Parts: sequence; structure tokens; C-alpha cells
Amino acid sequence: MQGEMRLIPYFMDEMIVDANEIPKGVDLIQAPSMWKNGYKGKGVTIAILDTGCDMNHPDLTGRVKGFRNFTDDDDGAEDNVTDYSGHGTHVAGTIAANENGDGVIGVAPMADLLVIKVLAGSRGSGQYDWIVNGILYAIEQKVDIISMSLGGPSDYDPLHEAIQKAVDANILVVCAAGNEGDSNSGTDEFSYPACYNEVISVGAIDLQRKSSYFTNSNNEVDLVAPGEQILSTIPGEKYAKLSGTSMSAPHISGALALIKEFEQASFDRKLSECEVYAQLIKRTVPLGFPKTLEGNGLVFLTAPDLLREHLRNQPLAQIG
Repeated sequence: MQGEMRLIPYFMDEMIVDANEIPKGVDLIQAPSMWKNGYKGKGVTIAILDTGCDMNHPDLTGRVKGFRNFTDDDDGAEDNVTDYSGHGTHVAGTIAANENGDGVIGVAPMADLLVIKVLAGSRGSGQYDWIVNGILYAIEQKVDIISMSLGGPSDYDPLHEAIQKAVDANILVVCAAGNEGDSNSGTDEFSYPACYNEVISVGAIDLQRKSSYFTNSNNEVDLVAPGEQILSTIPGEKYAKLSGTSMSAPHISGALALIKEFEQASFDRKLSECEVYAQLIKRTVPLGFPKTLEGNGLVFLTAPDLLREHLRNQPLAQIG
């Protein structure tokens, strides 16, 4: 097997001991507007395939409904998902940190998390088969969404097949697009599993809605989300601002939980993976960057309302 699966490289911008705010990225994608209408991801389960998680972090208490280790950390103990990197805990906070009046709040603060540790050590690297096993476990556990902020250089058939199996089971699979970008939208940078057609590949923008210099460009990018200076939880009751497409993907995983809850209430039935994806894309706004960089644009959860408002304010066409 060529290469290894690894954490998509990310940048530690700042370590913070104390926080008390809605992170700017969560705000930028309009999650608080969904909360006001009562949608917070309740009843939706998101599997996070990453470096594990500090489940004792006060902002994550009660959010983790299950966990499993597929790595060789801690002698391969299945029930030990200690996060030696901090990355998995940061992703978990962006998705579902509690609304507890302190610390930070995630995009879907009432979603359930299934922590699946597939990357080991402080560097966060792993075997492709650990990821495959993690995906198959998530399918068995009947999760709604799989979030993967990881990538590798090689196409690997069993990985692709596991993802196809997940999508066939109506599970949305969200992946970070990768940070090998060269600021040139005309060159392709591919990372697996993000460039498989079946996954939702997420590129990064900064908090001013500019395309991130490091974000991969290719024709499989579906949309973008905030990925620079992202404030979230890290082990030990602390917080940090990190940057990378690793930070963009969990914004989309959380957004999908809100959309799923909202649409199931509207349609009164379970939506298929394709239908939920269509609802996600309906909630994007183009930012004006080439499609290879931004796909359909920035996830903006109130986009349908803005469109309705815009159409309402248009004068009726005159019949000449």
C-alpha cells in the first residue's frame, strides 16, 4: 500500500485558555438563524473519523454517544479514544459543542457524536485500512453523516468501496478537500478520499470570504466553508484557533445535521442522501471564485430565505 492516510496538515494559530463566544465561522454560515427556529441537530448522529476526542471537555459533555478506536495507540484498546493530537477534539467542537453559556458552541449543538479514532499519535497518521474499518463501523452504527478531515495521496479501492457502501446506506460523507493548494485554480491537487465523486468535498475560505491560499483546487470540490482562524475545543478544557480545510469540513457536517432535522420536519419522512445533498447545495451562495476552488460556493443556511425576500421585492414584469 502506497503512502499512509494522515491528518490534512493544519496550522495552529493561537492557543486560548478561556472562550465565551459563538465562533465566527459558525456565525458566518448562519447557523444561529437555524437555532432560532428550533433546529439544532437533535436526533442526528455524526461519526467523526479522526484522532479521537477529549470527551471530558466541558463543551462536549453529553454529546458523544459512542466511541471506538481502530488504531494501534494504547495497544489498540478499542475503548480508548484519547486524542494525542487535539485535531479530533477541535473538529468535534466545531460540529457540536454544547450550548452551555460558556466556551464555544458548535454548528449543531444538539447533534450526537460517534467518535471513531482512525489516526494515531500526535502527528495523526494511520493505515488506510483503519479508515476503511472506521467507515464500515459507522455504517453498522447507522449514523447519518460521516465527517473526515483526513487525506492520503493514493487511490485505494477498499476505501472507495466503503464510501460507496455508506452513501448507498443514505449516509452523507463529508471530506476536507486538502491543503496542498498553490493559489492557482487552474492546477489540480487531489487528496483521497475527498476527490471521490460520492463524497462532499469541502474547500476553505477565510472569515472575510476570500479563498484560502492553501485550499486544493479540482473539479470535485462541492462547496466551501470557513477554514482560517477557526476557534474550537482542544483537549484539557482549552481552546485553539486552527486553520486548514480540516476546519472547513466540520462546518458542513454540522450544517447537514441542521438541514436534515429541518427537512425531515418539513417533508415528514426521511430524505435520501441525494435529497439532503440537494438541500445543502440550495443553501450556498457563489463568492465569485473559479468553480475548481469554490464549487457551488459558501454554505449559507439562510440562502433560500434571502432568495424569497429578493423575489418578493422585485417589481412584476410589465407586459409590453
